[in-house]
Amino acid sequence: MIENTTHQNHSTLPLEGERGGGLLLFPGSFDPFTLGHANLVERALKLFDEVVIAVGVNGQKTGWIPAQERVRALRTLYKSNARVRVETYSGLTTDFAASVGAKAILRGVRTLKDFEYEMQMADINRRLTGIETICLFADPELASVSSSIVRELAHFGKDITPFLPEGYYLNPQETT
Repeated sequence: MIENTTHQNHSTLPLEGERGGGLLLFPGSFDPFTLGHANLVERALKLFDEVVIAVGVNGQKTGWIPAQERVRALRTLYKSNARVRVETYSGLTTDFAASVGAKAILRGVRTLKDFEYEMQMADINRRLTGIETICLFADPELASVSSSIVRELAHFGKDITPFLPEGYYLNPQETT
C-alpha cells in the first residue's frame, strides 16, 4: 500500500519567485564590469534581498581602470536599484563580508579552472569565518566573456561595448 503524503520543501534555497533574504557580497576587481558580472547580479537578486558589489582595491596592483572610476560607473549603472550597493574594500574579503553583515559571498564560475579555484577559496573562507560561498555558473553565451579578454580587446583598439552592460559608462580619459 502506498501512503499518500504531501511533499515538503526542506531546501534552504527559496522557491521560484521568492528571495532567501539577507545580504550577498559580490567581491571582485571588476576591471571592467562585464555582461557576465551583470548577469550574476541579476540572478543573485532573485535569491537575496540585497547585493553589495565590492570593488577590491589592492595597493600592490594598478588596475586598468582606476578603482574610483569603477565604483562611479557601477553606482551609475545601479542607481535606480535600491537593492544593489557598491562599495570598495581592501584586505581580506571575509573581513569585509563580516563588516557589512553578508550571509554569503557570490562567485561566478565560467570554467573548470574557475571551479577548482573557487572551491579552494570557499573552503578556506568557511574554515576561517564560517561564511558560505554561493557559486553561480555563467550562462553559456557569457562563459567566454572575462575582464582580461575585454581589457585585451580595448588595448588593441576594438569596440568593447558589446561585452559591457548597457548604461555602464567608462570615462575614456580615466582608462588610459
